[in-house]
Amino acid sequence: MEETPDCLSPPPHAIILPNLAPKTPNIEAFLTSISATQTAPPLKLKTAVDDLRQGFLSWRIWLALGYQDIRLRYRRSQLGPFWITLSTAIMIYSMGFVYAKLFKVDLSSYYPYLAAGLVVWTFISSLILESTETFIENSGFIRQTSLPFSIYILRLLTRNFIILLHNILPVLPILIYYKITPSFLSLAYLIFGFVLLLLIAYSYGLLLAIMGSRFRDIKPIIASVVQICFLLTPILWQHKMLSERMQHWTVFNPFYQLVELLRAPFLGQVPAPSTILYCLCLAGFGLGLMLIVLAKSRHRIAFWV
Repeated sequence: MEETPDCLSPPPHAIILPNLAPKTPNIEAFLTSISATQTAPPLKLKTAVDDLRQGFLSWRIWLALGYQDIRLRYRRSQLGPFWITLSTAIMIYSMGFVYAKLFKVDLSSYYPYLAAGLVVWTFISSLILESTETFIENSGFIRQTSLPFSIYILRLLTRNFIILLHNILPVLPILIYYKITPSFLSLAYLIFGFVLLLLIAYSYGLLLAIMGSRFRDIKPIIASVVQICFLLTPILWQHKMLSERMQHWTVFNPFYQLVELLRAPFLGQVPAPSTILYCLCLAGFGLGLMLIVLAKSRHRIAFWV
C-alpha cells in the first residue's frame, strides 16, 4: 500500500475553512412548506367542525350532565325543581298587577304579554350569563379528558331548557284565564322558534365561553350589558307604548327580536317576517363566527382554564 506523501497532507497547524459556496435551493422542500402552510387553516376548520359533530353525537353525555345539574342544585329539597316554578309564579303574578296600574293599560292584554316575555327573557339572560363561565366551571373535565368542547355548551342548553319548562307552567293559567288558545300554525312557529333560538344560543354561547376563559372580566361586563338591555327591551312595557318613530328603532334591538320569536306564538300569534329573517341572519352570522374563533383558539382553551 502506497503512503500519501507528506507534501500533500495539511500541516497540523492549518485552519480548515468551511465551504462557502452557495447551496442549491431545495425546490421540493420549499414547495412542501408552501403546501403545508396553505392547508393549515382547512385542517383547523375541519377540527372545529369535528368537535361540533362529535359533541352532537355524544348526546347521552350532555343530556346526563344537564339532568345531573338540576338534581344536584335541588337535592334534599322538598319541592325540588318546582322551586323554579314557584319563584317565577310569585314574580309574574305580583309584577303583573303593579305594572298594569302604573302604565294604566288593560290587564287582559298586558298580563299575558308580561308573563310570556319574562319567561323568555329569563331563559335568554341565563344562557348569556352562564355561557361566560362554561369552560371555567368544567375546567376539571377539560384538563383530564378529551371530550369535545361543544359538549359543555350543550350541557348548559339542556340544563336551562329544563328550567324553562318549569318556568312555563305559571304562564299556562294566565293564558287559560284570558282565553288565549294557540292555533296549529302558532304552535308550529313555537317549535321552530325554540329550535332557532337554541341554535343562536349554541353559536353565541360557545363564543362567550371562549371569550370568558381567555378574559375573566367578560362576565361582569356582560352582566351589566344584560341589565341595561332588559330595561331597553319591551318586556315590562309594550312595544305599542312608544311613538311611531321610536318603534322603528326597537326593531334593531336583537333581544327584542329573540323575545318576540317565542312570545308571539305563546300569545297565539305568528312572529313577523322581519323577526324571523332577523333571527335567521343572526344565527348564520353567529355560526360562521363561532367556527372561525373555535378553529383558531381550540388548542389554547385547555391552557386558559
